[in-house]
Amino acid sequence: MDLAFLHPLYEHPGPWASVYVDTSRHTEDTPHERQLTARAMAKQLADQGADEATCRAVQSAIEDLRHSSEPHGRALFARAGEVILDPPLARPPQGGDWAEWAPLPRVTPLLELAGEDPVCVVAYVDRKGADFELRSALGREQAGSVTGRQWPVHRTSSVDWSERHFQLRVENTWEHNAAEIADALAVCQEETRADLLILVGDDRERRSVHERLPKRLHDLVVEAPHGSGSRLLDEDVERARAEHVARQAEAELERFRAARNPDDEGRAGAVEGVPALVEAAREHRIDELLIRPDGPDAHREVWIGEDPDQVAVRRTDLKILGEQHSWPARADDALIRSAVATDAAALAVAEREVPTGGLGALLRWK
Repeated sequence: MDLAFLHPLYEHPGPWASVYVDTSRHTEDTPHERQLTARAMAKQLADQGADEATCRAVQSAIEDLRHSSEPHGRALFARAGEVILDPPLARPPQGGDWAEWAPLPRVTPLLELAGEDPVCVVAYVDRKGADFELRSALGREQAGSVTGRQWPVHRTSSVDWSERHFQLRVENTWEHNAAEIADALAVCQEETRADLLILVGDDRERRSVHERLPKRLHDLVVEAPHGSGSRLLDEDVERARAEHVARQAEAELERFRAARNPDDEGRAGAVEGVPALVEAAREHRIDELLIRPDGPDAHREVWIGEDPDQVAVRRTDLKILGEQHSWPARADDALIRSAVATDAAALAVAEREVPTGGLGALLRWK
């Protein structure tokens, strides 16, 4: 997950209010329920010591969602009476609505709830052209269309010589239109930076377009087994998106497994465990964080200073480094702050054994 959108959270000192709101339920009572949620989240923050202005800002922001049709949820990060960032979620928050007041914003849940949301272009292909639709967890929108030659596109059953000539022209029309669709789809992928291209249509039409796409896109293509009129098409799309996420995560885990093995000089390209990660963060060596949110190390306490690279296992370590002000913080959130400051990435993983303790990192250098 690219963490660049989190930069505004680390341009201001804490403490921070972090709130996760579920907006996946939509009924006649939703506006009233959202108002109740707004009051409940503000009270939770106040009970944890949040200032009144920040509680009011959070309550107002949630009340503004009372007519929202967002399919999953929203995260809100606020301080000093102002909501600084409010990204939409790609999945509803586990366990419902919750709020936390802490020295750092509670961003780790975003890795699962807002990260790794592959964008796909669904291409509805027929012999005359195609319509493109852009899909993500947040919804769908039209992404253009292409119209090929309109005649002739249908075969006949005759074996007459003139009809065979006509059928050859039909074949040529199909091939021309498939090439037109493939070219337009390649441009659409480049413009949208889609992670997947899902082809919907008859077997021959899908295959013809697939074969004519640039080779660089072949690994992104999925041919949907059900057509545009099938109620199972949405399941095909969601399955393709989920499989893409799983493949990406497994590839990163394989990289991590290989990199953590020391070379002949005893140096490794990956580390795990809080002490090693804290040292790597201070030296700006983290290239990608791997976090298992339920791992025991994720909520382990570390100490932070005002700057992102001021992080230590013990408070005395920060004093030795010359930092006069320090606060306790969760290890995962402290490491993400350091990762954001050095333009590193982060990934939520589900593997139970890797990384050990639930926290690891691929390094920029050994």
